[in-house]
Amino acid sequence: MDMSTTGLETFDKTLRETNHWLRIVMDELHMESSKHAFAALRAALLALRDRIGPAAALQLGAQLPMLLRGAYYENWRLAGTPIEERDVDGFIADVAGNLPAALRIDPEEAVRASFVALTESLAPNESAKIARLLPPDIRSLLPGA
Repeated sequence: MDMSTTGLETFDKTLRETNHWLRIVMDELHMESSKHAFAALRAALLALRDRIGPAAALQLGAQLPMLLRGAYYENWRLAGTPIEERDVDGFIADVAGNLPAALRIDPEEAVRASFVALTESLAPNESAKIARLLPPDIRSLLPGA
């Protein structure tokens, strides 16, 4: 069997879709490591998830590739969302807290790259819905803001 496929269409599809998201983040961050790109994307998605409210978080999660969806929902405590703090500095700090320190990824750049992946990978109306849920200073991190 070819190592780039599993033979199971569901798994092959999520691998392709996840790799698409990771390539966008890698390009935006000018890096070659999919491991680092995954860490950046995961950190940004977790911070976003915790700020958009449970219904919107569930809707966004349903649109993620299955592999990313698992990371997105990992350790989520529905009762604690949305987070009250809504400023960009707190958002960036939350992303920094979700990033492994050893990777030395700039958290603001991780957010910007992840938001590019989000807007390029979701339907335009879906990324616009997410944008409307964010306070203006966090929304300013979205591409084209």
